[in-house]
Amino acid sequence: MRISFKTAPQHTTWTALRDLWREADAIPVFDAGWTFDHFYPLRTEIEGPCLEGWTTTTALAAVTNRLRFGLMVIGNTYRHPAVLANMAAALDQISDGRLELGIGAGWHQEEHDAYGITLPPLQERFDRLDEALEVIHLLLTQEISDFEGRYYRLHGARCEPKGVQVPRPPIVIGGKGERRTLRAAARWADQWNYPGGSLEEFRRLVDVLYGHCADVGRDPDDIEISIQLRDQSPGEAAELAAEYRAAGAGHAIMLLGAPHDPAVLAPLARALAPLRD
Repeated sequence: MRISFKTAPQHTTWTALRDLWREADAIPVFDAGWTFDHFYPLRTEIEGPCLEGWTTTTALAAVTNRLRFGLMVIGNTYRHPAVLANMAAALDQISDGRLELGIGAGWHQEEHDAYGITLPPLQERFDRLDEALEVIHLLLTQEISDFEGRYYRLHGARCEPKGVQVPRPPIVIGGKGERRTLRAAARWADQWNYPGGSLEEFRRLVDVLYGHCADVGRDPDDIEISIQLRDQSPGEAAELAAEYRAAGAGHAIMLLGAPHDPAVLAPLARALAPLRD
């Protein structure tokens, strides 16, 4: 089982995040680190500080050497997918091939309203995500790309240099939507992330994902299944991660809340290390 951590860049400082990620980079148990793609803090007072996710993650990649990294997950509504593809290719080059490219349909109404960014109705958001995934894949894998969609178009488009990883950085799709999210994951994802809930729900959604894989002719073993675990002591986190591993998860992501203290990493790594065997 892969083990990684997530530090939402809210109610924190750059120095605290940097120090925690540098410490994690020196602990082999941790395979990857994650941030998020929001402009306001989540599940708390929106007035608090929140570092922009892509910029912060790029800087964290620059101060680490080993950890893979990504945003869990990027909101498609915030950036044109052709722009995002170029950002991803550049960051994969800069990090020597450590990027994992998380993406979702977008959802945070308050952020969109505050910044004047259109948040389309739910069906359109997922229609846009389906097109965006194809646009990103084309630009990251083809020398010249053409695409004619309802929302996005490419005409002799280039994205050079490509990323280090071949055929492209892994795509991560997170969410529970059975009809659209899991279908998109079956078609495009190298990793599907379950953002949290019950084991019963998780098992059911894995079955739904496998059904979509059968429909599109995809081997489900090609998709890594990850979970996010919140607010657990090291021992409790290890027990719960083991239960999810038995249910089909191959990657556990530990959510580390602020204040971000590097001291939490060593006991967590000791508890989780047996799951990597």
